[in-house]
Amino acid sequence: MAKLSGEYLPSTSEWVRNQIDEYESSGGTQGNTLLDTGIPVIIVTMRGAQSGAVRKIALMRVEHNGQYALVASKGGAPDNPNWYRNLLAHPSEVLIQDGPEPFFVTVREVTGHEYDEWWERSVEVFPQYLSYKEKTSRKIPLLVADPV
Repeated sequence: MAKLSGEYLPSTSEWVRNQIDEYESSGGTQGNTLLDTGIPVIIVTMRGAQSGAVRKIALMRVEHNGQYALVASKGGAPDNPNWYRNLLAHPSEVLIQDGPEPFFVTVREVTGHEYDEWWERSVEVFPQYLSYKEKTSRKIPLLVADPV
């Protein structure tokens, strides 16, 4: 099984910790949607930019031809989520779990036409991204994860 070495620091958010535990312990058969919305999520494992520790988050499942969009929306907050810095700092130390087993990916930030395509795909999956975009003056970063 693909795995990042090092100390695992669980999320400070209890519901995120619980969802990740449920997803991983069930091989992706439980805890695989955003709360009670029915919208699928994936688990993203990364290395912390400052701590170097292993970190995990659940993100909306935006998949296209084996690639995944990682939308750094933070609910439309004025700043980027911490995990965005982690992925930029260690783009090749990333795993995605979309089902029973995690697999390695390389992450890159997208711009221009590629950004627009992935943004449309992301909004199709989770229309709430549109209201997040309206709430913030920053351009919401979009990263694409390519399987290794």
